[in-house]
Amino acid sequence: MRVGGVAYRTIWRQPDGSIAFIDQSFLPHRFVVAECRRLEELAEAIRKMHIRGAIALGAAAAYGLELAAREASDAELGEVLHRAALLLKRTRPTAVNIAWAVDTVLSALPGAVTPEELRSRLRHAVDELVEREVERCRRIGEYGASLLEQIAQRTGGLVRILTHCNAGWLGCVDYGTALAPVYVAANHGVALHIWVSETRPRNQGAALTAWELQQQGIPYTVVADSTCGLLLQRGLVDVTIVGADRITRRGDTANKIGTYLKALACRQHGVPFYVAAPTSSVDWNCTEGSAIPIEERSPEEVHTVSGLSAGQILSVRLTPEGAAAWNPAFDITPAEMITGLITEYGIFPATQQGLEQLAACAHGEP
Repeated sequence: MRVGGVAYRTIWRQPDGSIAFIDQSFLPHRFVVAECRRLEELAEAIRKMHIRGAIALGAAAAYGLELAAREASDAELGEVLHRAALLLKRTRPTAVNIAWAVDTVLSALPGAVTPEELRSRLRHAVDELVEREVERCRRIGEYGASLLEQIAQRTGGLVRILTHCNAGWLGCVDYGTALAPVYVAANHGVALHIWVSETRPRNQGAALTAWELQQQGIPYTVVADSTCGLLLQRGLVDVTIVGADRITRRGDTANKIGTYLKALACRQHGVPFYVAAPTSSVDWNCTEGSAIPIEERSPEEVHTVSGLSAGQILSVRLTPEGAAAWNPAFDITPAEMITGLITEYGIFPATQQGLEQLAACAHGEP
């Protein structure tokens, strides 16, 4: 995608082997490219959400293994990668893409005869994983754009889309998941308007989704989270599309806190509710949404809000000193509230049978 007309990915390897990424903590007020040379630096960037979004986290985890290997001696390489895998998997427990990426890269290493061959296999596996994720997101965009074009035929032209949090290219490596259909449909000439819910407490919608839509020239309006029910009640939304941090075998979905409330309101008002995600976000070992671990973040994210004032990014407190706060980062949307899953293999029902069909496609079966 483009920033000021220049093409960027959200995370990439630099010629010297360091890992560069767009630091999302400064957006939308400053565009900052940061870099990491050590595994611990990258793990901290993940924990503190300088890098965030399921697909971007998976890519970051893969690159983290590469950084760990760079620091290791030949004799210690195997043990260092094992410790790195454990460290990365602990950074953000809800996003299944981190564990998936780590396990995918490590699975390519057995059989390497020399440390040099192992390092070469590792680098190749990282590149293959990242490029495959980019292609998955592109294909999600194509399938989702076809859906939006069908809706445009029914509405007479304009398609009004509600989204939540940031599931655009910032949360991936390129294209995005929930926003990939938006970008592809816009390129196809479909008239769009995006309702962007602010997504408290970290405001990823207001800060990140709005910023990237603006960079790509897509019309949008930011609304408070609690406004979305009224939007749906008044018939101002044609379809809702969100991303996912984890999908179970039966179709239950973990996504940013507040997603479940939007699904409830969509069900009440008959508005289709789609989840856009690649197969790498499916946890095939998890059946029920209740089994997904829900990350709880610092209460300070609820107590405070950051913004731009006189050219400086400041944090101010909203709540009384001593107030208690609870800050779960995700909630679970039951499968029966999801109209369909937009994946790189097409759109599937959010049911166990639908997931089985998706698995068959992923394994190349008819």
